[in-house]
Amino acid sequence: MPSIFISGGAAGIGLATAQRFARDGWTVGVYDVNPQAVAAVKADHPEFITGTLDVREPAQWAEALTDFTAHTGGALDVLDNNAGILAGGRLDAISPEAVRAQIDIDVLGVTLGAQAAYPYLKVTPGSHLVNIASASAIYGQPDIATYSAAKFYVAGLTEALELEWQRDDIRVVAIWPLWAKTALADADTKSAKTLGIRITPEEIADRVWTSVHPNTADKLIHRTHYSVGVQTTVLNNASKVVPNFVSRLVNKVIAQH
Repeated sequence: MPSIFISGGAAGIGLATAQRFARDGWTVGVYDVNPQAVAAVKADHPEFITGTLDVREPAQWAEALTDFTAHTGGALDVLDNNAGILAGGRLDAISPEAVRAQIDIDVLGVTLGAQAAYPYLKVTPGSHLVNIASASAIYGQPDIATYSAAKFYVAGLTEALELEWQRDDIRVVAIWPLWAKTALADADTKSAKTLGIRITPEEIADRVWTSVHPNTADKLIHRTHYSVGVQTTVLNNASKVVPNFVSRLVNKVIAQH
């Protein structure tokens, strides 16, 4: 039975992903920093393997993965680096603590997760590391500058590890959603109001599923990035062919700056 470990899995995209994979018989691990949310998930889904995890702490990553793989015979087919936070507002208006928290969770946490999962992924043939990126990494976004920059990092890390880990038969991919109907979208940001919140956690979960079940073409071209939704696909594709000043103007309009 294949297995997936999901960080930040007790709500939103993480929980939707857990439910999506469980429907097809996967062993699902839901780990989250919120023990109350973890307990609620366990009550609703006793078949899930659950635990607490602060992704900023290497020791907790090691403990959580040891716990989960004790139920899978040591195998790990997919690590879903899902945990993330967002603090909306101009950089000069948010606190240093909010800046640090986003970098610690969205950058450090993702990197530590990849590092901790590597020994398990490399001994599981055809394994995957899935990183949740964001359409905010297509072009830097005002009012969520730190979050946007963190997702640029996630995109770069994904590309680097896709090359670095290919020889270990570990496929590394990134999922690129726009604003989704989760708690992150509660931030008062102009781009969310301009574009609307159209994507559901279930759609993103389906994209995670697709990314770890690649077709022949995806394998041949070493597909690394998976957009979610029409808006993200259009913006991402356009950014590759239009001059930079056009991308700047489009994003200026979207963010109403």
